[in-house]
Amino acid sequence: MIKIDFILKYLLVSLSLCISFVANGATKLDGVRIWAAPESTRVVFDLSKAPDFTYFTLTGPYRLVVDLKGTSTSLNLKKVANNSKIVKRVRISKPPSKGTLRLVIDLTKPVKANLFALSPTAPYGNRLVVDLDDSRSASKAKATSKPKQKLRDIIVAIDAGHGGDDPGSIGPSGIYEKKVVLQIAKKVEAKINATPGMKAIMTRTGDYFVNLNRRSEIARNSKADLLVSIHADAFTSPQPRGASVWVLSMRRANSEIGRWLEQKEKHSELLGGAGEIIQSTDNEQYLAMTLLDMSMDRSMAISHNIADDVLSNLGKVTKLHKHKPESASFAVLKSPDIPSILVETGFISNHKEERLLSQREHQNNIAKAVHKGVLRYFEANPPVNSLMASKGSFKHDVRRGESLSVIAHKYQVSIASIKKANGLKSNTLRIGQKLVIPRA
Repeated sequence: MIKIDFILKYLLVSLSLCISFVANGATKLDGVRIWAAPESTRVVFDLSKAPDFTYFTLTGPYRLVVDLKGTSTSLNLKKVANNSKIVKRVRISKPPSKGTLRLVIDLTKPVKANLFALSPTAPYGNRLVVDLDDSRSASKAKATSKPKQKLRDIIVAIDAGHGGDDPGSIGPSGIYEKKVVLQIAKKVEAKINATPGMKAIMTRTGDYFVNLNRRSEIARNSKADLLVSIHADAFTSPQPRGASVWVLSMRRANSEIGRWLEQKEKHSELLGGAGEIIQSTDNEQYLAMTLLDMSMDRSMAISHNIADDVLSNLGKVTKLHKHKPESASFAVLKSPDIPSILVETGFISNHKEERLLSQREHQNNIAKAVHKGVLRYFEANPPVNSLMASKGSFKHDVRRGESLSVIAHKYQVSIASIKKANGLKSNTLRIGQKLVIPRA
């Protein structure tokens, strides 16, 4: 009897180990998603467990081969949606060994490939991300383009937050932030492009993720004078409401919502991909740091002025969460050479504002306010050699609390020149009065 009990226990233990081995060893490929951007494509493999992978490239024709060890799938890869100009298709090929799933990404051209695994972050599980970069060929095309005119347009980079794998915040009825902010961003783009002397460029034009460092890089490569990042706020409770405008803080945000947003941005990095680390090998690092600090101080001062103007105009079309610009440490604002602001268009976590943010008329009003605030600043402070700088004077609407000295300081002109341009005999102003501001 003792011998039989021992054998039964042995069999149960062995069976348990086998079940455990099968459960722990088997990985399933549950989905394949392709996100196409103008200069790159991201292929995401959704997996039941963390991937054990290797990869290599082939030419004639161009292919990227990915081997997933201990992985199987029942997916029909012919049905995967694909609008990429880089990826022809994703297919399964003969594996090098038993238990390995070999995936082949057929390519239209040679590209730079970057592969990395991502841990589960809601709403996604384990993923293997394949980033295919075709930006070098785009750079060559830019190099052969015609030189710019002497009198140039003011360039405004419009950044629609999130995208692709990163939905951003999700409203109570299931509306994704990434969709709403892209719609608003495109409306801002249209208004900028319709303004003589101004031109807009978009960091993303569709539903795909752009790394936060890459967003600043796009703005820099386009020689942008300003970066405006469009988002929709969210919080842990549905009560908070209202739009806000954020500028860079070198310290951690001092409000609870600011800290929440900083954490949300880190979460977006995880959803969209691993953050890039900018390294400098310049031997003159201290000089470089000093120049960067000076450039950052200038950019932050300009950002504050633009944020004030945008916030003032937003207050005319929607409820404000705060009546002064707020500051937090957001990566998309950290470019030292480009003034940058982040516009939170409202709280998508609030039922009423979620409905408003999905309405075309409200989106258009938000876009008008952002455009008007940006235009107001650049009319007053046009960059040298810009078409806007070649124009004559411009108008200023007097606000509550403004005096001639405040207005003169803002536009870097003398009180006497303002009085002369407007035929003023005293320093008294009235709210709503329109002043002609002469060029400095």
